[in-house]
Amino acid sequence: MQGFLPQKVPSKSYSVQSESCDRIQEIASNLPKLLLTGKVQSAINKLSPKDLSIDDLLINQASQDLKLAMSHLSFIAHAYIWGDNKPNESIPSVLANPWVKVANNQGRPPILSYASYCLDNWFLIDPDDAISLENVGLINNFLGGVDEDWFVTIHVCIENAAADAMAACAEIAMLETDSPESKTIELLKRIVISMQKVNEIFARMPEKCDPYIYYHRVRPFIFGTKDNPDLKNGLIYKGEFQNRPQFFRGETGAQSSIIPSLDGALQITHTKDHLRHYLNEMRDYMPPKHREFMEVLEKNSRVKTIINGSKKLTSLYNDCLEEIRAFRAMHLEYAGTYIFKQAQIKNPFGRGGSTITGTGGTPFMAYLKKHRDETEDQKK
Repeated sequence: MQGFLPQKVPSKSYSVQSESCDRIQEIASNLPKLLLTGKVQSAINKLSPKDLSIDDLLINQASQDLKLAMSHLSFIAHAYIWGDNKPNESIPSVLANPWVKVANNQGRPPILSYASYCLDNWFLIDPDDAISLENVGLINNFLGGVDEDWFVTIHVCIENAAADAMAACAEIAMLETDSPESKTIELLKRIVISMQKVNEIFARMPEKCDPYIYYHRVRPFIFGTKDNPDLKNGLIYKGEFQNRPQFFRGETGAQSSIIPSLDGALQITHTKDHLRHYLNEMRDYMPPKHREFMEVLEKNSRVKTIINGSKKLTSLYNDCLEEIRAFRAMHLEYAGTYIFKQAQIKNPFGRGGSTITGTGGTPFMAYLKKHRDETEDQKK
């Protein structure tokens, strides 16, 4: 099991042979050059309706092809929206139509989300070697370069490292109050070991992803349209949604299912606040099966009842919470260095993106701190 990563390594090319698939792949592959030369919009605007058609893919229903198309079209669309000095407030029907179709097929909104940016956007450099920071490459890029690649591959490897924790969460949700204590011990230990690996990988983010380059050259292309001061009127998908502006959140690690799954399985609760609403909203951007997995954990887990009174289980439960607290603390630290501090530096791309209020990250950091502290407080 690879946790929330696809069971098969994502495909870099389509199994369906068609001119439109070739065109989609060609444009996506050339995005770094098109963005550099300011040619994204002109390249898309002169296309005919058939050029980006995914009708053959929808007929064939090949899972990997459709995930690849969702990733390709999301990257192309975001390059179109954010590739000028000012964001484009609409995208042409030649791009909007296939993007909305494939998004509906994937059960997610037509916006670049974590699943297309990370989960379905990697390949193994050496197919015979394991997933690692030394063996993962990206299928799609915006500008490309070490910092952009490292930022995403860190997340791919985190998802892989968390796989056993997710498998243990699934088993924890099936435990009964009379289940053997040895089984609960085993599952909690697996979560601790898995999350230690996650935190080791997360700690390597600064090695090859510079905060300035991330904020000014990576982050600008993953902005959304909801609560974004640079797209106050939303985004028009020409020919779709009755040409009414749409508002969707930008890509963010909050769309990963790891931490909410751990919260659900371990019954970690958070008091209601604006971030809680925001995190619940993030589930709309996750693959449907991932949402269902989290809901099962939240509904069925009785782990707090099971560990009650056992010193051994209590100690291991606290160890689990400590690894989650450490992850949240690191996330808070990165929010400060990669977003808040960089937001003080003027840049040509504006603000917005996957923050809550678009005010430079201050409320976002305050809520991250709150959730970190609430995790600490629920240790037994």
